[in-house]
Amino acid sequence: MNWNKDGNSYTMMENGAIVQVSLPTMAKTPVVSADQLKMPATTGGGRFGGARYAFSADQQIVLLMNTHHREYHNTFYTAQVLDRTTGKVTAIGKGLKDGYLLNPELSPNGTKVAFVYDNNIYTQDVKTGAIARLTADGTDKKLNGWFDYTYSEELFCTDGISWSPDSKQVAYWQIDISKVKTLYMINNTDSNYAKLIPLPFAKPGEEMAAAKMGVVNVATKKTVWMKIAGLPSANYLTRMDWLPDGSQLIVQQLNRMQNESRLVLCNPFTGLSKVIYKENDDAWIDVKSFWNRGTAGWDWIENGKAFIWASEKDGWRHLYRIGLDGKETLLTPGSYDITGITGVDEAAGWLYFMASPDNATQRYLYRASLNGATGISRVSPASLPGTHSYTMSPNGKWAQHSFSSYQYLPASEWLSLPGNTPLTEAESIGKKLAPNPAAKTTSFFKVTTDEGIEMDGFMVKPANFDPKKKYPVIFTTYSEPFSTTVNDGAGIGGRRGGFFNVDSGYLFMAVEGRGAPAPKGRAWRKAIYRNLGWINANDQAGAAKKIIRWPFVDSTRIAVYGGSGGASTTMQLLFRYPEIYQTGLASSGVPSQFLYNNVYEERYMGLLPENKADYTRVSPVTYAKNLRGHLLIMHGTGDHNVHYQGEEVLLNELIRYNKQFMFMPYPNRTHGISEGEGTALHKTTLMANFLKQYCPPGGR
Repeated sequence: MNWNKDGNSYTMMENGAIVQVSLPTMAKTPVVSADQLKMPATTGGGRFGGARYAFSADQQIVLLMNTHHREYHNTFYTAQVLDRTTGKVTAIGKGLKDGYLLNPELSPNGTKVAFVYDNNIYTQDVKTGAIARLTADGTDKKLNGWFDYTYSEELFCTDGISWSPDSKQVAYWQIDISKVKTLYMINNTDSNYAKLIPLPFAKPGEEMAAAKMGVVNVATKKTVWMKIAGLPSANYLTRMDWLPDGSQLIVQQLNRMQNESRLVLCNPFTGLSKVIYKENDDAWIDVKSFWNRGTAGWDWIENGKAFIWASEKDGWRHLYRIGLDGKETLLTPGSYDITGITGVDEAAGWLYFMASPDNATQRYLYRASLNGATGISRVSPASLPGTHSYTMSPNGKWAQHSFSSYQYLPASEWLSLPGNTPLTEAESIGKKLAPNPAAKTTSFFKVTTDEGIEMDGFMVKPANFDPKKKYPVIFTTYSEPFSTTVNDGAGIGGRRGGFFNVDSGYLFMAVEGRGAPAPKGRAWRKAIYRNLGWINANDQAGAAKKIIRWPFVDSTRIAVYGGSGGASTTMQLLFRYPEIYQTGLASSGVPSQFLYNNVYEERYMGLLPENKADYTRVSPVTYAKNLRGHLLIMHGTGDHNVHYQGEEVLLNELIRYNKQFMFMPYPNRTHGISEGEGTALHKTTLMANFLKQYCPPGGR
């Protein structure tokens, strides 16, 4: 779905064509026919697959992008431009290696396409097809217009170029990784001789990528570097956008500890800059993507004289109006968190956002006035408790509204705002609601630990549950800052882990502890600072300690499963709380905090070497010698996110203390262990058999 600028219509792919949908009638008008989207052989052939497309302002020029392949977080495209007036299709990057274009972007006036190729930035004239190289200093160590692994993984930076509103300049990141050490993965299976796979990867305390922000003039091909204070190798540039009038850039800069944020205005012609807004936190400051839809853009209001920004400075995540003079106005006062910006209806003076002041497992749409003069009001209907989401038009008048809860199957509708009024009653959520069959066996609960920490949890019981019997428990966990686990959605009652059937006789549970990004205030989320893996595991165990006393729980059959950060938590629980957990299944975990990427670890653990003792104290491998239960470890040898190296360090420690365990390496699989024929079935079968052997199902 691509919204048109006026906000009263959008375009989408349908039956191989691009159509425009007008609101509120939902009338569809063909924009680009399926025949027009058939690519001539001279442009690469085939049919446009709908990966990405973009229109010029007058909708006469269409940039069509087909995904060619992915490398880590980077998507490489083939691209064509369609002139709707003449019907002519022109290949982008003709003469360059096919399928290696990064971030193709149509200029606002529709005359040129900018893209990244071989570490440099190019433009191509839409009419003539002429290609011009705007930068010439790009190498495999100096990336113009795109990002290294950790910038894209942890700072969510994916598109490294941005056209100026007048189409005369391109702003871009330059990422210098010349001092970043190289990690090597090994592919042992695709040839007779092992192949090394290099990955520049900064670990905690090591040299990190150095970022600069440049603006290149399309006509002169000369770059002006933004003079942002601070060493590029000691700060991050996490977000950038043009002011709506194109007179300046705005850039967010974070220091290496990520506890100081500066918003900087930069003159694209001189490079001169000034800080207009500065914020500090005793722990860390989240990047904009944690509370804002998408990974690009800025939330401008008042024709670029101000913007919407989030801060936790008063103990809750709130939204503020920030003027270009740096003055702020609180827009969402109260003891609650916003979880994201949904949209702005500037004409009516409303800011829309998601929050859930009374139940951290749910999400609702709220609104507040843009001048901060009124309090907040809930827009989502009180008759639908659960999780709501909204895709809102740029003018704030329309939205696609989706709803689900553990009680109801997902449903969606189109509506008008601010009344939350369905465009057609027949297609409203109220008419579509259907009971979720899993609701009969699903329930939510709260549990309070001996430390006084109240946690949300859910439980799924077998269909034939007998309260007079005792059942084994399988806890699922993540417990780190990237996502929550206990959410009131339709899928929660159907979660079976993919490797066991709750109806065979398991209680399936999760509890949400501190450190998870639940809307429970800054103190809740940031309790784990310099305690990543420690506090969150303590909370999980504290809750389990209470749960195993429930009369229908068999305390001798307690299992825990997690992937990624959840695998790290699983290890912590097996090693540090063997009196509670007898069985653990850990997939792609981080056994040592010293071995993950510097952005993540230093954000939550502080810098090395001064915090070395904390890194050691919170690493699961430190406690491997305490293993008493049954542990299954799974990891892909080609995991470029959480490296296989960490598991080998853990295995050595377990072997050192003669701790018996089961280990399953998956050759060349990445973090999700999904690639390769038969992988999914093998992994689920392995885990199911492991559970049956060491945590047998059924009530007793």
